[in-house]
Amino acid sequence: MKKNLLLILLVSISMLYGKVSHAQEKEPVVDKIISFPTTFFSKIQNKYAGLEDRMTKQTTKYLQRLAKKEKKMKRKLAKVDSTKAEQTFGDIDAQYGKMIAAINTDSLPVKRGSGAYMPMVDSVKTSLAFLNQNSPLLEQSKEVQDKLKGSLSQVNQLQGKLQAADQVKAFIQQRKQQIKQSLSRFTNLPKGLTDEFTGFQKEAYYYSAQLKEYKDLLNDPDKMVQRGLSLLNKLPAFTSFMKQNSELASLFRLPDNYGTPASLAGLQTRSMVQQQIQNQLAGGGPNAQQYLQKNLQAAQSQLNSLKDKLNKLGGGGGSSADADIPDFKPNNQRTKTFWQRLEYGTNIQTAKNNFFPTTSDFGLSVGYKLNDKNTIGIGASYKMGWGQDIKHIHITNQGMGLRSYIDVKLKGSFYLSGGLEYNYQPITSDSLNTNTVMHWNEISSWSKSGLIGVSKIVSVKSKFFKKTKLQLLFDFLSYQQVPRTQPIKFRVGYTF
Repeated sequence: MKKNLLLILLVSISMLYGKVSHAQEKEPVVDKIISFPTTFFSKIQNKYAGLEDRMTKQTTKYLQRLAKKEKKMKRKLAKVDSTKAEQTFGDIDAQYGKMIAAINTDSLPVKRGSGAYMPMVDSVKTSLAFLNQNSPLLEQSKEVQDKLKGSLSQVNQLQGKLQAADQVKAFIQQRKQQIKQSLSRFTNLPKGLTDEFTGFQKEAYYYSAQLKEYKDLLNDPDKMVQRGLSLLNKLPAFTSFMKQNSELASLFRLPDNYGTPASLAGLQTRSMVQQQIQNQLAGGGPNAQQYLQKNLQAAQSQLNSLKDKLNKLGGGGGSSADADIPDFKPNNQRTKTFWQRLEYGTNIQTAKNNFFPTTSDFGLSVGYKLNDKNTIGIGASYKMGWGQDIKHIHITNQGMGLRSYIDVKLKGSFYLSGGLEYNYQPITSDSLNTNTVMHWNEISSWSKSGLIGVSKIVSVKSKFFKKTKLQLLFDFLSYQQVPRTQPIKFRVGYTF
């Protein structure tokens, strides 16, 4: 009897331990959702609000510039044919004013399935909708719930602005085609009119590129958003909600029994398809299979060629709808913000002069990309002395410098570099060479350098030194300095 009671007690303990272990395995997922990072909502709201504001302002500026160019073209065309000018351009202020008012509307309706599909926006919006419907998964504080509702409202508002921006883009393309067709009927147009239309085409292209830039930013989530989505993806309820309520699900509606054996009923198997192909080839003669293979290879080759062309036009990655063929060489920096066009750098230069001890210059710089080939910038440097020789190493402060520079791309990774620098190196009794006869009244603590040379960007296979910069520069003002400075300068730096 005691043995049976002991056996029952052991079985009960093992069952209880199994239930506790099973609950402990699932507890972390619940805890993670309960402790869902509230910064997830702040990140979304701040990023989407910032993009909406930038897109609204940029769209307004582009429309104003395009309207101004149309007015100039209308005046020039009116000198040739006033009737045709009125038919082509119409009421410019009314047409552009309508588009400007639409893009500046605070709340725009969102048309489901309208515009290009953006995966990250769809995931973020669906996740917010899921959390809004399942608020017990989050903290019940009023602050968290307000952040959730505010983020969902901001996403909807940005989607409405994106759809309005797509309409603006379509309007601009329509105006461009209309003006182009009208001007093509004239055999002899004033040169100023042709130049204005070329400028109109450039503005139209840059707006399309700017809109694509904003969409790319939306599809590039930060770490906090990725973390929030990864936590939600661990919930089966969320994955089921995504399949039923996401924008992608509305585009490709899945059957209710998707993922079950019942959903495969009535579908052809691979063996059945192969058998049908064999039956069709049998009636084509002995060379039918080779002929089919040859045609498939030709079709594949043409498809790859078309894909390459789309990628060159910037239409890869699912954004072929934004591809536009420019008839000029575009400046890819124009669609970037001021901060995105800045390029930071550092470099080091070591030299031994005839008058001063061996020194090393540690420089920092910041450049602004005018376009894809030209960069201008400023910088500063600190000069450190190492002593007279290897036997007398003594680290000292030897001065500082102010720099300006310009880099012009020549070919590949080679650049033509130039700059003007002012270097301050105070003269003391410790730094003088007593064996050198000098006119001390001619010595100045400030020296001027005029540099010109060649730079090369070396792609080092390293995470931190992918843009190592080697510079060989000639100082054409070195011979005017008293004391004379080193004319050849070699610098090693890094840009990021």
